[in-house]
Amino acid sequence: MAVPGVSPLDLAAFLWFILCWAGYGFFANRHRSGEHNLVASMDRYRTEWMRRMLARDNRMLDAAIIGTVTRSVSLFASTAIFIVAGLMTVLGAVDEARTIVTTLPFTVETTTQMWEMKILVLLVIFVFAFFKFAWALRQLNHALVAIGAAPPCDQGDLGSREAYAERAGRVVSLAFHSFNRGLRTYYFGMATLTWFIHPVLFMAATLWVVLVIYRREFRSKTLRALVGAAPDNNG
Repeated sequence: MAVPGVSPLDLAAFLWFILCWAGYGFFANRHRSGEHNLVASMDRYRTEWMRRMLARDNRMLDAAIIGTVTRSVSLFASTAIFIVAGLMTVLGAVDEARTIVTTLPFTVETTTQMWEMKILVLLVIFVFAFFKFAWALRQLNHALVAIGAAPPCDQGDLGSREAYAERAGRVVSLAFHSFNRGLRTYYFGMATLTWFIHPVLFMAATLWVVLVIYRREFRSKTLRALVGAAPDNNG
């Protein structure tokens, strides 16, 4: 089905992008609990971190770690806002932007309407990233409260302490999951920039991003190191 102002190649590239982004997200969620998975491995480390936290009298170290991560997430959230503001500016000067990009080799000529649609797609992507980072910030604040409300190290039986560690670790992991989705959105946003040059390049860049993310989450040296140094839950 033809879309007014959109070439069949641009439409195919956009549908390929949606398929890759949504498809990889579905795949990653289905395999999140697997053994050889960076996200699942880090979830286990975070739960063990909460167990160690409950065994300490002073939890300042744990609060400092959350604070450091919060600053990192805040940086990405602020950057997303700046990118959105920049895209809004470009949206008001589409003709000038087209003139600059068309000087690049292999650039495909497109209509002003198509350019505006591409910019709007980028806007949606980075607004989505901002919401993921903002939600991660709120969850990290909840995790900080969970650390502050943790019972003293000499209080409670083993079962209740284990249950608390599991819940607190889950809160921290959920925050990092949102952060990870925001970072993944940045990757796909970078791939979308190539759409302004050529739809085929956009499709290739999208596939390359999927392969890069897959390798880092399921086949990286970091993952092998984390699995090999998995914490001893009995210790």
